[in-house]
Amino acid sequence: MGDSGGSVVSVDVERISFGGKTDRKEQINSIALANGFPQKYASILPFACEMVEESLLVLCFPFFLGLRDVEHHIQTNHGSVSVAVYGDHDKPALVTYPDIALNHMSCFQGLLFCPEASSLLLHNFCIYHISPPGHELGAAPVSPSSPVASVDELADQVSDVLDFFGLGPVMCLGVTAGAYILTLFATKYRERVLGLILVSPLCRTPSWTEWFHNKVMSNLLYYYGMCNMVKDCLLQRYFSKGVQGCSAVPESDIVQASRSFLDQRQSMNVWRFIHTINERHDLTESLKQLQCRTLIFVGQNSQFHAEAVHMTSKLDERYSALVEVQGCGSVVTEEQPHAMLMPLEYFLMGYGLYRPSQISCSPRSPLNPFCISPELLSPESMGVKLKPIKTRANLEV
Repeated sequence: MGDSGGSVVSVDVERISFGGKTDRKEQINSIALANGFPQKYASILPFACEMVEESLLVLCFPFFLGLRDVEHHIQTNHGSVSVAVYGDHDKPALVTYPDIALNHMSCFQGLLFCPEASSLLLHNFCIYHISPPGHELGAAPVSPSSPVASVDELADQVSDVLDFFGLGPVMCLGVTAGAYILTLFATKYRERVLGLILVSPLCRTPSWTEWFHNKVMSNLLYYYGMCNMVKDCLLQRYFSKGVQGCSAVPESDIVQASRSFLDQRQSMNVWRFIHTINERHDLTESLKQLQCRTLIFVGQNSQFHAEAVHMTSKLDERYSALVEVQGCGSVVTEEQPHAMLMPLEYFLMGYGLYRPSQISCSPRSPLNPFCISPELLSPESMGVKLKPIKTRANLEV
């Protein structure tokens, strides 16, 4: 395993009582101070522990899992890549990869801030958030002399990250362009992937419409930087019209937050990732070789809805399922993360993974993939906000 390069305070969250005992409050206060938490906030943190989910506390204050320095800059065979790590390194790994111009804070925060989702994922996984080159928080411009990575090289970077941390087979969660990179990774390194959770994924070469839109954004980024027109194009890519607002209705909070986040992006770094994705190749034939279970989410109003349907039709029908999220754009993890909870829970049950309250065995035990849970395909189990449109799974267990 790679060295994070900093001192680490190791704390087992599951052993910290949140019942308000004095000694536990003092323990939490001491841990916070030892990790540089301001005194005025450290003193009230123990009381906050009594009122929030453990999983949310871990997400907001990662030093409780011994992760004082969670950002790793790893030199791979194809350049440097940033990886943010959350959780117990002894648990199975969940690797994430975001869409264009996003990173884990802007692409997966909505999902992980849902108490049910965070308790499910953080209890069972150590999460490794991989950022596209130059997309991490506070990233500097990538040197113009550095070659633009191909999609195959980005997939190879994922393999290098797994080698750095000494990881075995992993679960993968990707959104749109990130879903393409992780799917490509799964086709190239089949033995290293336990399962795929894909959100509005890409799998074919760009359509003429997508290719043209990407070219327009690339030219604007090159000459004008992250201007309002580029941000509007990206927000249309991410979200449904219902949350984007209009002259009579203001933008939703999530769109405003994303717009503000895009202001912090290095325009030429985004340009490089767009160029890479615009040069991608077709994965259709390779999909037949996948040996892992796959759960696909797609927003009803996503620009890439047809891509998700096409991809599902090419996967092994015994081990794949497609879930359409009504009234949603491409980045379901941010726009309607709650709609992912029930399908995710049933999907992970196939690996013997449950929420903490239901856990009956250690999450560190080996993950053995079986077929898609039949309950995953039940409209009643999915809730009113979900509509299964073309599920492909064998109902005979």
